[in-house]
Amino acid sequence: MFKEYDPIKKNMFQVMDNDGKIINKKFMPDIDNAEILESYKNMLFARTADNMTVSYQRQGRIFTYPPNYGQEAISGAVARIMRDEDWLVPAFRELGAYLAKGATLKEIFLYFMGYEEGVNFKNAKNFVPYAVPIASQLLHAVGIGYEIKYNKKDQVVYTFVGDGGTSEGDFHEALNFAGVWKAPVVFIVQNNQYGISTPFRMQTASDGVAIKSYAYGIKGIQVDGNDFFAMYKAVKESAEYAKAGNGPVLIEAVTYRKGAHTTSDDPSKYRTKEEEDEWDVKDPLKRLKSYLKSQKLFTDKDEETLIEDYKKEIDRQFIEAENFGAYPLEDIFKYTYGDMPDDLKQQMVEHEKFLKWKELSLKTNV
Repeated sequence: MFKEYDPIKKNMFQVMDNDGKIINKKFMPDIDNAEILESYKNMLFARTADNMTVSYQRQGRIFTYPPNYGQEAISGAVARIMRDEDWLVPAFRELGAYLAKGATLKEIFLYFMGYEEGVNFKNAKNFVPYAVPIASQLLHAVGIGYEIKYNKKDQVVYTFVGDGGTSEGDFHEALNFAGVWKAPVVFIVQNNQYGISTPFRMQTASDGVAIKSYAYGIKGIQVDGNDFFAMYKAVKESAEYAKAGNGPVLIEAVTYRKGAHTTSDDPSKYRTKEEEDEWDVKDPLKRLKSYLKSQKLFTDKDEETLIEDYKKEIDRQFIEAENFGAYPLEDIFKYTYGDMPDDLKQQMVEHEKFLKWKELSLKTNV
């Protein structure tokens, strides 16, 4: 696969077309129908949860949230291949992978409500909290990968970044370090065409991201990130390659962020409706659903029933998060130093006074 789809040939790896038809049978992954159907259901759950979370945010019930809409096949493929003992070092747009690793929606909701407990991930093994500082997580991933290689463990590290993150120094340092030490890290760049509002054409002068692998002496491949089968095959072979001691792999997953960068963003300010329509025909769920329907494995009625069930479960976990209780004021201040200094103590007292004044004002206005 790596030879035939060498990034220097400018040949993107694809297995399925936009209509869900298999056009590259040679590289169709060895995955049975039950797994494919389960993967679609998980991707559908992630999309439903994603859309509902945006709705909760618009209602003022949760803080700023980064939608995953349109990128589900990337996390969906990793979710199917990633093992319990492997490491997940994410950015902030990999909802399907979080859930596969063992995080709950309730924990994810808590995080975006401002609770520290939201990144405890009680049932998720080897899962590093989301990294908001762009690309900083890649260095953490390589450090973990170095330890795995040093101690000869049977593990792989999966780490994510967006196309905007490839302009950060951390990206280049991480790939260089991983290449030198042959760390078992699979770098997945979700090239969703925009770094917030900066289009990819203004992000780099190179022919994509995967070709940058040449500079670091590692394997690289450009993949149709909206093609579940292509992503599955690429991630699986990359993991096997890295685990065998050959070093890291750079996957450029070409996709499109159908939603906003975050709920604080308005993409209509910097992209056109025509562009969005062009990418809509490449939607990852539409394509996989078309395949399933062609194999008589799934129907529109099945989907309607599933979504109704999903909505009830998502609402249940959200309400649990909403009723979690007030965030202790002291927790905002006490974890910066071993002993809280006097100036922080004073800030805490002042803020407590402000909250009491605010509460009294609200009661008075009512």
